[in-house]
Amino acid sequence: MKIILNNREEIFDEDTLTFEELFLIKKFSFKMLVTKLNGNLVKKEDRLTTQIYDGDDVTVMHLVSGG
Repeated sequence: MKIILNNREEIFDEDTLTFEELFLIKKFSFKMLVTKLNGNLVKKEDRLTTQIYDGDDVTVMHLVSGG
């Protein structure tokens, strides 16, 4: 499948992915993430079940705090 991940085209062998599967494949390990699917916020508790399909626009942002 082909998706847009953070404004870049990405190709995966799978037909669908959950956000958690995407995190494992892409080695996203930050604790504080903001996730969006086609412009809609995906809550942390929904990342295990929300499916990503071919053609979807996915955003994963790392939150960094500082002072």
